[in-house]
Amino acid sequence: MNTPHLTVSTEITELRAFALRWAGETDPACKAQGVMAMAASWSGGVLSLNTQQQLSARMPIPGRPAAPELISPKFVKHRSMLTVEGRAAMIHALTHIEFNAINLALDALWRFAGMPHAYYADWLQVAAEEALHFSLLAAHLQTLGYQYGDFPAHNSMWEMADKTCGDILARMALVPRTLEARGLDATPMTRAKLAQAGDQPAAEILDIILRDEIGHVAIGNHWYKVLCDERSLDPVATYATLTVQYKAPVLRGPFNLSARRAAGFSEAELTALVNGIPAATA
Repeated sequence: MNTPHLTVSTEITELRAFALRWAGETDPACKAQGVMAMAASWSGGVLSLNTQQQLSARMPIPGRPAAPELISPKFVKHRSMLTVEGRAAMIHALTHIEFNAINLALDALWRFAGMPHAYYADWLQVAAEEALHFSLLAAHLQTLGYQYGDFPAHNSMWEMADKTCGDILARMALVPRTLEARGLDATPMTRAKLAQAGDQPAAEILDIILRDEIGHVAIGNHWYKVLCDERSLDPVATYATLTVQYKAPVLRGPFNLSARRAAGFSEAELTALVNGIPAATA
């Protein structure tokens, strides 16, 4: 993947509007660089924040490149980790997850008005870290002779974002603390496979990703519980209701319980998860 020349509009000085601009960017490398630059501008005090403005997209959201081709998860081929192509396919799948994660964090940042300043700062941090993860994986993929877009991918994570675009509580419940939390379970096993196949650089990138993703899921957990408190809702029972209402995927083990605890899941939630029973009856 060639590194694009990054041009940043000097006309946008408000954080959420800037996040919307990068959400619509179709060039993956440009999006990643732009998001990291946006985070640096925010840290430097260059950007303002309007928490109340209702924004609307004037371009397709999220912005995506022409490739990879998006197909049903059931048609995504599993390749042997013993071949370079197989390892590249695995790295590509992870790269696609991180690209989606940039878009998901940006969407949480620009779409939902009326939250505290800390909410937007949190999701900006997530977006910047996901952009770093994407950049690391995309660069490693090139060392294997491939680029992002060379293999098909699926769109399951964004489909849930679409479903929950009208309710921030459902978004916090079902994207960061459901779909993204699956990465806490899957990453150690994927890392072990890559290390066993001799791809130590990829394994080390996954160490960075797991460390950061615990924090990302913790942010989702924090704001989900804040919203439940504001609406006088029980977090455990409400989560069970939302999973049914939005047809969230059924989660199956093994689960990385230590990482989930570190990310703020309660023991009641973990018990329900392990036992495979509705959280409302745990």
